[in-house]
Amino acid sequence: MTAGTIITDDFLLTNKKAVLLYHEYAKHLPVIDFHNHLSPSQIAEDKKFANLTDIWLKGDHYKWRAMRALGVDENLITGSAADYEKFKAWANIVPSTLRNPLFHWTHMELKNPFGIQEYLNTDSAGRIYEQANELLSQDGFSSRGLLKKFKVEMLSTTDDPCDHLIYHQQLNKDGFEIKVKPSFRPDQVFAIGKPGSFKAYLQLLTEKSGVEITDISSLLAALKNRVDFFDLHQCSISDHGLSTLPNHFILSPKEEEEFKIFLKSDQAVFSNPDAFIGFVLTELCKMYHEKGWVQQFHIGALRNNNKGMLHKLGPDTGFDSIGDYKHAESLTAFLNHLSLTDQLAQTVVYNLNPADNEMIATMMGNFADGRVKGKMQFGSGWWFLDQKDGIEKQLNALSNMGVISTFIGMLTDSRSFLSYSRHEYFRRILCNLFGSEMEMGLLPDDEKWVGKMIQDICYYNAKNYFGLNN
Repeated sequence: MTAGTIITDDFLLTNKKAVLLYHEYAKHLPVIDFHNHLSPSQIAEDKKFANLTDIWLKGDHYKWRAMRALGVDENLITGSAADYEKFKAWANIVPSTLRNPLFHWTHMELKNPFGIQEYLNTDSAGRIYEQANELLSQDGFSSRGLLKKFKVEMLSTTDDPCDHLIYHQQLNKDGFEIKVKPSFRPDQVFAIGKPGSFKAYLQLLTEKSGVEITDISSLLAALKNRVDFFDLHQCSISDHGLSTLPNHFILSPKEEEEFKIFLKSDQAVFSNPDAFIGFVLTELCKMYHEKGWVQQFHIGALRNNNKGMLHKLGPDTGFDSIGDYKHAESLTAFLNHLSLTDQLAQTVVYNLNPADNEMIATMMGNFADGRVKGKMQFGSGWWFLDQKDGIEKQLNALSNMGVISTFIGMLTDSRSFLSYSRHEYFRRILCNLFGSEMEMGLLPDDEKWVGKMIQDICYYNAKNYFGLNN
């Protein structure tokens, strides 16, 4: 195969203005990563990874999906095969991923931080594995070392309300220079449709909060206790993964009484789960507003489609897809419900179906209040949409229907410490979009004017939005 790779200094930059914008204005900015799934314990313990498979392939369902599609046996993906065998299986199929973003990401992640600038394939697998493993044994390639290499200034992990947050406390005590903040992700409290696991979770919530949950009021008190606890430990962000936002927000006295009976009986179902979810979610959102937190909503995923593999491997293993939900009416009802009492916090909505881009971009503009710049955010391309085409479509929809100069930019949304290249990927795509329009005469030929906007989108808007100036 060809020596070297397409991941050059000017990768994705197709014109001179784009090159200028990226290298002079975007490239060197720090990273603010306001949503990811990194392990706080690995950061607190400054984990050194055993090998490239350990840091790169474990938990990466993007890669797993591609390997399955290309006929790789499950034992070499999530099974008991040796780490090097799994890596070789991945290396063997990388050449067949052309036009999938995995091909770009793979070689970006090899270049930065490892300095490897050759294509990964069957022939190169052994030497790439050896070279990366040698570096991973060094202090600069531990979890903390990698965060420093990627110039991360702040990252926000995804944490259940029952989490003890001891690793965040340890990092704060250690004086680690990168801010590692928890975010409050209460998805399990909405799983009332699965009574067994739901009641077990409420028992755990009772233990963690010290509030015995016997009715809806005590449930809210327990959640308030955990919101207060997270707030004391530097949390300022909540996050929610929902198929769609609710549009019912009131529990009737009869339903409240039913909930009490439901908790202490073997009743199989609660009759109105949508109302329960809507009521609890909006009450939580009022707590976020009171604390001055930012609330995030990831909507539109159709999860766990392959029930056989769900039973075998569990969730988040590569069997989710884009859903075709109708969001507009529920989204406006939800935002209105909070706005009418002036309890709508700063809000970021991420969608998974590109058909919803323009709807969500226009919806967010309905609830700007003139008090907070960019208060209502149409979030960056997420999950299946965090590739070049998906990112450009989100940027274009936001530009056409909103004000892109207020945009808070990209996040990692990954379990891998190597995925910070996605910020570089986003910045290159952003600069190319603006640079192309400068060259076509659609934007002013003024590098300082446009460059300032690029810097705001890549860094400064998020820094201000999440209150990181102090």
